[in-house]
Amino acid sequence: MHEVTESVYKRVCQLDPDQKEFQQAVYTFLLSMDKIIDELPEVTYHKILERMVEPERAVIFRVPWIDDEGRVQINRGFRIQQSSAIGPYKGGLRLHPSVNLSIMKFLAFEQVFKNALTGLPMGGGKGGSDFNPKGKSDAEVMRFCQSFMTELYRHIGPNTDVPAGDIGVGGREIGFLFGQYKRLTNRFEGVLTGKGQTYGGSLIRPEATGYGLVYLSDYILKGEGKTLEGKECLVSGSGNVAQFTVEKLNSLGAKVVTLSDSNGMIYDPSGITPEKLAYVKQLKNVKRGRIHEYAEKYNVEYIARDTSKPNPIWDIKADYAFPCATQNEITVADAKNLVNNGIQLIGEGANMPCQAEAEKIFLENGVLLAPAKAANAGGVAVSGLEMCQNSMRLKWTSEEVDQKLQQIMKGIYDSISSAADKYSEHNNFVDGANIASFLKVSEAMIAQGYV
Repeated sequence: MHEVTESVYKRVCQLDPDQKEFQQAVYTFLLSMDKIIDELPEVTYHKILERMVEPERAVIFRVPWIDDEGRVQINRGFRIQQSSAIGPYKGGLRLHPSVNLSIMKFLAFEQVFKNALTGLPMGGGKGGSDFNPKGKSDAEVMRFCQSFMTELYRHIGPNTDVPAGDIGVGGREIGFLFGQYKRLTNRFEGVLTGKGQTYGGSLIRPEATGYGLVYLSDYILKGEGKTLEGKECLVSGSGNVAQFTVEKLNSLGAKVVTLSDSNGMIYDPSGITPEKLAYVKQLKNVKRGRIHEYAEKYNVEYIARDTSKPNPIWDIKADYAFPCATQNEITVADAKNLVNNGIQLIGEGANMPCQAEAEKIFLENGVLLAPAKAANAGGVAVSGLEMCQNSMRLKWTSEEVDQKLQQIMKGIYDSISSAADKYSEHNNFVDGANIASFLKVSEAMIAQGYV
């Protein structure tokens, strides 16, 4: 690493020695900065790096709630307000047992640059709790969300910080959160995105992250004279992002053969058709079941997850892979399996789904890599469009929103491709995304007095 970026990274490790996910996000970002650091004026851009890795504000709070047995439970809540240089903080809320300060900070850090790439005036933030909605009743989830918002509401607002959903936070949770915010403030305003259609939500918002991932991947493939049509694809996860990634891949003529959850994966060599996908949506979104039930219904292979071994989903021969589950799901061993099986593109639907060394393996072997901060920006892009509709008291049609989403993803492709060609090497979209977004955010910070 360059001495400037190395000093920034060492300071992060010194201040936050146990925050491994945050350190990883900063490290991979700084590797891209190495490509341009000598071209940047020391008195301005060098010092900006030190500020970028430090959140403007980090709020941690307790969340007491009562379960169905009448017992008081306690969880920990977070909201990391990383950067407001180009707009109000914007980023999702995650409800999952793995949530901790390191994961919140890595997600908020990535969100700053992701939002910058969309071209919309949004800063970056992230939040959530170690509460696990899995296995909880609707009443328990409601009581938790109401308690969570009772503290969070004082830190957010339509021109301050606009949360959205993430893992564990769907339409049900957003509804409970919004209702409590309105109750506490007596204001009906666009303070959350991902809302229901009856109270200010945008059409295409649930589909946006998966659709955007496929749109960007398609632009990258077309730039290399390749196509999605007729190609075999691996998709991990089975939640919102995975579901709509499959839906859009199907519509563009690809064949998806895998899905997974934390317990295991299914392999359906005949393809997850629209009819089968409808079953997955019912299974996961309504019944809240497990993916092994798909294998039983359609008589296909199910492989239980063994975390001591490489993930079998990444050892199936296919053309393209779309990790849509969680961070660091593709290890070095998984990356080697994918390369050995001739994978041509990795489209990152989850946030930081590849370990740093796994990304390096893909780039060294000529695999096209659509990095998360660009590839999964479709969700926050349509969240920005929802904010716009709320401000104007308008509602656009599905076709209008989808057209705007495609335009935004094309703009992201043009931006990261141009930055890669200028500052790194052709098709290094990781460097392209990091550099293009850094230049935008840093310029705004300098103009505002290095804030």
